[in-house]
Amino acid sequence: MKSIGHIYQTLYSELAQRSLDARFASDFPADGRFVPVTVKDRKYWYFDRPAGDGTSKQDRSYVGPADDEEITKRVEAFKDLKADVRERRKIVSTLIREAYLPRPDKTAGDIVQALSEAGLFRLRGVLVGTVAYQAYSAMLGVRLENTAMLTGDADFAQFHSISAAVGDQLPPVLDVLRSVDGTFREVPHMNDGRLSTQFVSRSGYKVEFLTPNRGSDDNAGGPAPMPALGGAAAQPLRFLDFLIYQPERAVLLHGAGVPILVPAPERFAIHKLIVGSRRRTDGDGMAKSAKDRLQALTLMNAMIELRHKEDLADAYMEAWNRGPAWRDAIGSSLRSYDDDDRFGLRRSLSEGVQALGAKPADYGLYDDDDRREAAADAGEAH
Repeated sequence: MKSIGHIYQTLYSELAQRSLDARFASDFPADGRFVPVTVKDRKYWYFDRPAGDGTSKQDRSYVGPADDEEITKRVEAFKDLKADVRERRKIVSTLIREAYLPRPDKTAGDIVQALSEAGLFRLRGVLVGTVAYQAYSAMLGVRLENTAMLTGDADFAQFHSISAAVGDQLPPVLDVLRSVDGTFREVPHMNDGRLSTQFVSRSGYKVEFLTPNRGSDDNAGGPAPMPALGGAAAQPLRFLDFLIYQPERAVLLHGAGVPILVPAPERFAIHKLIVGSRRRTDGDGMAKSAKDRLQALTLMNAMIELRHKEDLADAYMEAWNRGPAWRDAIGSSLRSYDDDDRFGLRRSLSEGVQALGAKPADYGLYDDDDRREAAADAGEAH
């Protein structure tokens, strides 16, 4: 796995900073003002601007928590922020052409950009799935496996509690998508045709909205209304709360750089281990399972090589402690790898677990004893 040069990592950091500045400036025009609002003992920033109807009313938009230093810094320096699209485009081009970092296909890039400009990530939406995976090369400073980056859809997730609490919403999602491709249409949910969690274009490109299912599995079948998503509902999914907890900022290498939120890479990797063993057994499900496991393996190896074993082990331990279904899914995916990959992952995870002061054996792992691991695998197979 080849790392990119320090100069390109520095360029990416600059792009991330400038892209967020530019988005912040475009979200909040100069005729408005930031106001702090305290909710349940926590302070949040909102943005007020004249309603435009000649009255004294204000339109209020949610900005984010005041304890987010990046947001508060921009609130304080708001009038000095200036977008520099041409320079950012040059940086994106350099990272793609010279550092060989991946970029999304044009449709995916345009969709993510349109939703970003509409406010999805400001409202704590998270880009998930393969389009998110494409962002990790630049985030981590390594070139990841290209074959794991092909996709024909874009997936976005949001906690229902956040969607209900922010007091703000996107413009109609279908209108946003049709600004990219006029053939997009809603797909009525099979369990409630009044709601849609998916939108598809004539070419077959699919956009789907997801939300964690923290209740009974009986809830997984029905769509969840999402107040902030501009008329879209979301499909509740098990394990998703683990994936999108405390997402991280990144930049999608499209256009002048699109500021996004993606899952923490260690959570993405462990989540892919889990869902990789739980896909349907038909051809499509098997292909997606193989890609899930490839993405998990590639990302875990990258983090190990970059000496992020403890971050990876911490996410692994959290998932392991969630219960038997989580442990079974993780174990099944690990057993699917060849001996070298499986032993290498287990050794590195064991080292990370030990560094965190825990016992590897408590997490289905062992110290550097390949024979013991092999014997354990053989026993699990029976």
